[in-house]
Amino acid sequence: MKIAIAKEVDAAEPRVAATPDTVKKFKSLGIDVAIEPGAGIKSGLRDADYEAMGAVVSADAVKDADIVIKVKRPEASELAAYKKGAAVIAIMDPYGNDAALKALASAGVSAFAMELMPRITRAQVMDVLSSQANLAGYRAVVEAAEAFGRAFPMMMTAAGTVPAAKVFVMGVGVAGLQAIATARRLGAVVTATDVRPATKEQVESLGAKFLAVEDEEFKNAQTAGGYAKEMSKEYQAKQAALTAEHLKKQDIVITTALIPGRPAPKLISLDMVKSMKPGSVLVDLAVERGGNVEGVKAGEIAEVDGVKIVGFPNLASKVAASASSLYARNLQAFIETLYDKESKSLAVKWDDELVKATALTKDGAVIHPNFQPKA
Repeated sequence: MKIAIAKEVDAAEPRVAATPDTVKKFKSLGIDVAIEPGAGIKSGLRDADYEAMGAVVSADAVKDADIVIKVKRPEASELAAYKKGAAVIAIMDPYGNDAALKALASAGVSAFAMELMPRITRAQVMDVLSSQANLAGYRAVVEAAEAFGRAFPMMMTAAGTVPAAKVFVMGVGVAGLQAIATARRLGAVVTATDVRPATKEQVESLGAKFLAVEDEEFKNAQTAGGYAKEMSKEYQAKQAALTAEHLKKQDIVITTALIPGRPAPKLISLDMVKSMKPGSVLVDLAVERGGNVEGVKAGEIAEVDGVKIVGFPNLASKVAASASSLYARNLQAFIETLYDKESKSLAVKWDDELVKATALTKDGAVIHPNFQPKA
């Protein structure tokens, strides 16, 4: 069996789908590995590093590969080089991208979306959303510190005292928790909010204060899979009023709220932004899905009445070496479930719950029930 590590065609994507460590693991299983030249260079990984672990560096790496691994979904121009029946594994971003899914199906490849991995114990090591969100949460605080005109920790000097920055994190998933932890490490006073009641204890365990309207709806605001439910208009209004008052006193706000397959919920209106102190900073981690903050602009730092709104997409890629290392491990763990060690061949178990959750296309058709072409 042969695995090909494809170079990302998007110049703005510095991550890579495998590291020399995961290449070494594949080789130990008897799998051939080829990599396109320069695929890892933006993550600080040289071609020679891969060759040292047994990979072949070749411009034709994807030719005849049984599995092609990438960070982002392949473009139509890339698919022509893939052999029919190959498994293509990447972060596929399938929601709202019907034409791209059709192109994958038409190419005859079996496409797997890593971000659809089910949240079960067995798949924790394959959870790409968590591995990348963790780094995005960290980087959100770094970006906030860069844009903020003051220090984070309280500093007592002979010339006077610098007060600690006040940081408010909205959405306490993996990214939010890491943002809380990072802001606390830097000495900020941190508050956080989420509609899921289970997060209150997590927030407080990190030394932050929890803020929410804790009514009956709040107590039942979590799905069995651990995701946030969409709240009623009444609850949203009450929570918005509480948040609006709190925002006026904050220096930095980090928003992380996303509902899979839907536009990002709007958490902060333009009036709320304008109510904040000049010099305050908002970092919107949901910008790729429309953003949580009204006025956010993808790829830019927008400014409203002296308040900065940071809208950089794909923050995990700003720590590319770390992000690639974690993503590569996610992929390696998943690929091992698709590989038959005895026959040393690709052996996809189509009834496996991991496969059923992530498989988008097979034999020229879109097979995932969530992405069937509309009649």
